[in-house]
Amino acid sequence: MSKYLFNNDPLKNAPSNNNEAVKFAYWVPNVSGGLVVSNIEQRTDWSYDYNVRLAQAAEKNGFEYALTQIRFTAGYGAENQHESVSFSHALLAKTEKLKVIAAILPGPWKPVLAAKQLATIDYLTNGRVAINVVSGWFRGEFDAIGEPWPEHDERYVRSEEFIRTLKGIWTTDNYSFEGKYYQFKDYTLKPKPVQKPHIEVFQGGSSRAARDMASRVSDWYFTNGNTPAELKKQIDDIREKAKLNHHSVKIGVNAFIIARDTEEEAKQVLQDIIDGANVEAVNAFGDATREAGAASKEGEGNWAKSTFEDLVQYNDGFKTNLIGTPQQIAERIIELKSVGVDLVLSAFLHFIEEVEYFGEKVLPLVRQLEEAQKNDSQITAKSA
Repeated sequence: MSKYLFNNDPLKNAPSNNNEAVKFAYWVPNVSGGLVVSNIEQRTDWSYDYNVRLAQAAEKNGFEYALTQIRFTAGYGAENQHESVSFSHALLAKTEKLKVIAAILPGPWKPVLAAKQLATIDYLTNGRVAINVVSGWFRGEFDAIGEPWPEHDERYVRSEEFIRTLKGIWTTDNYSFEGKYYQFKDYTLKPKPVQKPHIEVFQGGSSRAARDMASRVSDWYFTNGNTPAELKKQIDDIREKAKLNHHSVKIGVNAFIIARDTEEEAKQVLQDIIDGANVEAVNAFGDATREAGAASKEGEGNWAKSTFEDLVQYNDGFKTNLIGTPQQIAERIIELKSVGVDLVLSAFLHFIEEVEYFGEKVLPLVRQLEEAQKNDSQITAKSA
């Protein structure tokens, strides 16, 4: 029986300090194999047609963001991979409100290329593209394409320069920068992006180096799935450091959502996913992730403490425990919000049908709970 079925969150009913509605994003399945490393049926497809239908369904069902994946080589069930920037643009062309976040790897991409590509897409889509800067976790991929592989913390040094130069190019004429990895001299990009002051910049990670970088330069910080208590430790650390840097960061957390009419149904789906795990692929994925969080100086970060069950879902999404009935999931989303989460980055087993179920059954409950919490806060303020 899975450990995820018995999570008791210690922060239940904690008050939220965030008056903004929590946002929702979904992982774009632009690589084959779905979002779990399991032989279970996944009614999800990596084709363009499927992804257009998914993007349009997500937009209609309350999702504000979509995140494309970047992979250059096959592995762990992802035998086919569409490139993230061009795929993001293709989805933007078929939607009206959805913002699509293109994942980009420093190394294969140089800041000037990323800045130019994204500024053009921003112009073509009236300000609906964003970037997720991926510092790198898959060494085999970098080795295969002849890219250098700096050690863990050094990859974040490079990513920070990448983000600083992107923002500089997007906001400044005659831009100059002298860094360890990137240099510019009196460079002017035109046209600048539509979004002001610049295109939104996301990053991933959970390690100290990731949190420190977020506290200095990133607009959004994505972290792997975890319990509210563990997430709160990361979020408090980031926001305390960001305050010292006169910076602010929004927080997104990964979650694999299994919403069913009954808790028993949801639990069974989770158990079936884990029972059907592709053991060889999960273990290979686990070996590759040792270049990520476990390679950090403090031995913490993405996948550093992940078990076999955790690794069946690429981003520890089971740990967030959004598994159960719509009411249970809505309440747990409010718990996440209460510790500082601004956005839930969602993955599903059967994407289109489950996105639609989420929009119909779960999201209205989340908004009702937010409204009730807001009214309670106003009553408390008036009586104080």
